[in-house]
Amino acid sequence: MIENILAFIGRPFLILFNISGKLGVYLIFQFKLLPLYFSKPFRPFLIYKQIEAIGIGSLGVIFVTALFTGMVEAIQLYNGFHEFGAEAFMGYTIFISITKELGPVFATLMLISRAISAMAAELGTMRVTEQIDAMDTLAVDSKKYLLIPRILASTISLPILVIVFDFIANFSAYIVSTKALGVNPEAYQGMILRLLHFSDIGSGLIKAIVFGFFVGSIGSYIGYFVNGGARGVGEGTTKAVVSSAITIFGLNYFLSALFMFIGW
Repeated sequence: MIENILAFIGRPFLILFNISGKLGVYLIFQFKLLPLYFSKPFRPFLIYKQIEAIGIGSLGVIFVTALFTGMVEAIQLYNGFHEFGAEAFMGYTIFISITKELGPVFATLMLISRAISAMAAELGTMRVTEQIDAMDTLAVDSKKYLLIPRILASTISLPILVIVFDFIANFSAYIVSTKALGVNPEAYQGMILRLLHFSDIGSGLIKAIVFGFFVGSIGSYIGYFVNGGARGVGEGTTKAVVSSAITIFGLNYFLSALFMFIGW
C-alpha cells in the first residue's frame, strides 16, 4: 500500500526529470550546430531543394486549410456581432485573429503534418539503413549536409506560408461576410484600415520564423537519431509530429504574452 502511494507520488517527478533531460540534450545539440550555419560550404542549392519540398510542397494543404478557416471564422463571429449590431467590427476582429494567432499556428500544424513528418521519416530511414554513417565515413559532415538545409528551409518557408494563409483566410472571410451574410463591404474594409497596426502583421510573422526554426530543428533532430529499424522510424516520425505540435502551442503562449507585455 505504502509502496503504491510513493510510486504514485514519485512517477510525475520521474517523468518531469526525463523530459527535462531530453530537452537539455536537444538544446545542447542545437547549440553545437550553431557554428555550422556560418561555415563553408553553404550549399544554397540544397537549401533551395528543401524549400521546394517543405514550402512549395505544402502550399496545397495551406490553401485548403486557410480557405475553410476564414469561412468558418466569418460565420461564427457573425452570430456574435449580429446580436449587438456590430457587424462592421467583424473585419478587423477576423483580421487580427487570423494574422496574430490562427495563421501562424494553423500553418505550422499543417507544415508539421505535411513536411516535418516526412523529414523525420526520411532522416530516420537514412539512419537505420546506415547512409548517414557512410556519409560520416567519407568525411562529409552529415549534420552540415542534412540538418542545416532542412532547418533553414523550414525557417524561411513558414513565414511565406503564413502570409499565403493570412491572405486566403482573410479573403474567404471577406467573401462570406459580404456576399453570404450581408455585411457592408465598405464598413468591413474601412474598420480594418482604420484600426490596423504593423504589429498585427509583424507579430504573426515573428511567430512564424520562430515556429519554423523549432519545428525544423525538432523534426531533423529526432529523425537524425532514430534507431530500431523500421519500427523506430515510425515511432520517431510520430514523436517528431507530437513534440513539434506541443512545442508550438507552448511557444505561442509565451510569444503572445511577450508581445502583450511590449505592447504588440
